[in-house]
Amino acid sequence: MTGNSTGPGGDHFFAGSYGGNDAALPDDAVMECRICWHVYEPAQGDEVWQIPPGTPFSALPEHWTCPNCDAPKSDFLLISGDREASGG
Repeated sequence: MTGNSTGPGGDHFFAGSYGGNDAALPDDAVMECRICWHVYEPAQGDEVWQIPPGTPFSALPEHWTCPNCDAPKSDFLLISGDREASGG
């Protein structure tokens, strides 16, 4: 039950942390790598990984990593998008 680095509970993450919980992200979520500050914008996709424009961060394959520094998806932070739009 304890997580030492990443876990879906989110208690040990700071504000904006993604932590791998795709269900918590809206389709328009703009994400930023906390290692190199690369920004993933769904409207632009990812040319390096051949991800087409319009692909939400949550729909990226599990093996996707930051195209700039190879950080895993769990190292990305939410910088834009209404995470609570559907829940209030």
